[in-house]
Amino acid sequence: MIPYSTVIFDLDGTLLDTLQDLADSTNYALALHKLPARSLDEVRRFVGNGVGLLIHRAVPEGTPEELEARCLADFRAHYLLNMENRTAPYAGVLELLDGLNQAGIKLAVVSNKFDGAVKGLCQTYFGDRVKVAIGESQGVARKPAPDTVLRALKELGAQPEEAVYVGDSEVDIQTARNSGLPCLSVSWGFRDAEFLTEQGAQQIISTPAELLALLTGEQNDESSRPHQGDL
Repeated sequence: MIPYSTVIFDLDGTLLDTLQDLADSTNYALALHKLPARSLDEVRRFVGNGVGLLIHRAVPEGTPEELEARCLADFRAHYLLNMENRTAPYAGVLELLDGLNQAGIKLAVVSNKFDGAVKGLCQTYFGDRVKVAIGESQGVARKPAPDTVLRALKELGAQPEEAVYVGDSEVDIQTARNSGLPCLSVSWGFRDAEFLTEQGAQQIISTPAELLALLTGEQNDESSRPHQGDL
């Protein structure tokens, strides 16, 4: 018996390693306005809550709102043209998605990245492996609000009690909780296992192969399945 019929994935840091392209576009926008660059580790800490907060964290404290808004617009324009330069799926992710599809599990991606980029990246790297991809758009609350997760479930025709959420950050843990879903946290992305544990992760997966085995029932015992009540 497969433990779940539906898996909702985060994108950045979970399925795709997007960090270098995010950092490059951030520093491009900062340089345009003669603001100091940010390191890769700084950008790693800044991501997870959408590009608006990424830029807000990246600009110096006290930056005027108008200048910050111009940096954000320049980031968006640059990123849309350069988001595939150095981005790639994490090792084993395509095999993970193929295995889940072969098992008949419904898949969706929800992200705080803006919607056009989410749909474009999913099409480029995953093709028809992922049927539903939802990003930030006007009028839809970002994660950790449950809105994008609930919309993905609706588009998939899936029931929440049959779904699990998979992500790499504290935002994902909160999103799963707010959506009423159990959460599987992955440690190969933008946050390590120690940090995830501190943030309340109940089950941490270290490789896509391990995640595939769990989600397809190869480790299907009651102790291996996370429950929302434990979160």
